[in-house]
Amino acid sequence: MADKTAKEHPPSSVTVKGRDVRLRTLGFVVLAALAIWFIAANTGSVTIRMWVPEVTLPLWTVLAVTLLAGIALGLLIARRRARR
Repeated sequence: MADKTAKEHPPSSVTVKGRDVRLRTLGFVVLAALAIWFIAANTGSVTIRMWVPEVTLPLWTVLAVTLLAGIALGLLIARRRARR
């Protein structure tokens, strides 16, 4: 059988204004811009029932808090996986 040698490839990147930028970083920037645009476009008020009390807040606040909670949980999970 032929030996399979693992070749390490550098991360995929593109050149933007003379600088190499990883595609992963570029994807995160695009997703962050879309999330900010979506939050800014939704400014109406919503009523949220939190078990017993009902709270009326601007929708952008609810979306921003949800986004920040998702980022925090994602970073926590990534950090725990990196330790293994």
